[in-house]
Amino acid sequence: MITYAREELVGITDLGKSLGNYLDKVSANILNRITIVRRNKPEAVVLPIEEYERLQSVYDQLEQEEIEALLRNMSDEDKQIAKTKTLMIDV
Repeated sequence: MITYAREELVGITDLGKSLGNYLDKVSANILNRITIVRRNKPEAVVLPIEEYERLQSVYDQLEQEEIEALLRNMSDEDKQIAKTKTLMIDV
């Protein structure tokens, strides 16, 4: 479970009134993130663009490694099927 610092929690009404101020704090790394709260429940997170791009890059790399692992573990028959555009099934 993720824990949030009190200063990172922002109600949606307050965020609407002071969005520029909060974005400045995130962009300047005064806050690591802003967690938007609606009805006392965290709904979304605002991150610095550098952090988002880093997380996306890590996700993309993990996804690529997963695909490569699946391909390595495919049987030769499955590899041949994956190369064809149609699959014939006997019923």
